[in-house]
Amino acid sequence: MTLFPGVALVTGAASGIGRAIAISFALEGCPQIAICDRNREGLLETEKYMKEVSAFAEVMIYQVDMLEEEQVECMVQAAVAEWGRVDYAVNAAGVIGNNERSTSTSAYNFDLINNINYRGTWLSSRAELTQMLKQEPLPSHDGRLGNRGSIVNIASQLGVVSRPNAPAYCASKAAVISMTKSDAIDYSKDNIRINCVCPGVIATPMTQGDAEFAKALEPAVDIAPMRRMGTAQEIADACLFLCSSKATFVQGHALVVDGGYVIN
Repeated sequence: MTLFPGVALVTGAASGIGRAIAISFALEGCPQIAICDRNREGLLETEKYMKEVSAFAEVMIYQVDMLEEEQVECMVQAAVAEWGRVDYAVNAAGVIGNNERSTSTSAYNFDLINNINYRGTWLSSRAELTQMLKQEPLPSHDGRLGNRGSIVNIASQLGVVSRPNAPAYCASKAAVISMTKSDAIDYSKDNIRINCVCPGVIATPMTQGDAEFAKALEPAVDIAPMRRMGTAQEIADACLFLCSSKATFVQGHALVVDGGYVIN
């Protein structure tokens, strides 16, 4: 029996961490998966990889701009129209920031970073919660009381600690952590779990696409006791655990997956 008998929805699924999460849901036997991103070509590529690991998963592609409230709400409604519910939602859409201190950061860039990383995550979570409140729990893998739904938000190790030249980004990810904890308090009585994962430096196209930016990340890699970048799969594994019925008593947690960066 799969740990994921319901419907999964993943934002930011066109590449990187979001793609790894979507593929992992397919690999682990989730029967219906909505993959969402602004980049339709990337979503088509993600779908191809999902089909390679699962002959049975139904995949819905949904193109969405996380800055647009109506589009985000329609994203969730589209999954519900197709499959009737949303059981596992991972909100992985985000941007890396502008690598500038506050006096070099424009209000436009500040708003863009926070509107995607924080406001976009909040819009997604709000729409997902609205649906989860309407549905009954699915049976769990071992007969324990299941949850009505599970949401995992992607934050960052830099929401826990900060680094130079990243006030807008660090603040946006700290906001995601705080929002996650607050929502977890509010919706516990409704049997909905909300947690977040805080990745460290992860080898993805976002972190490796620009040679100068990748070079700037090297000190952060060296600080972490494990002294390597993480993989998108390692973040996906953490997200799927939190979504699963193996984590039915995990609530409001910020799970740091960073090779030990925040403890050093």
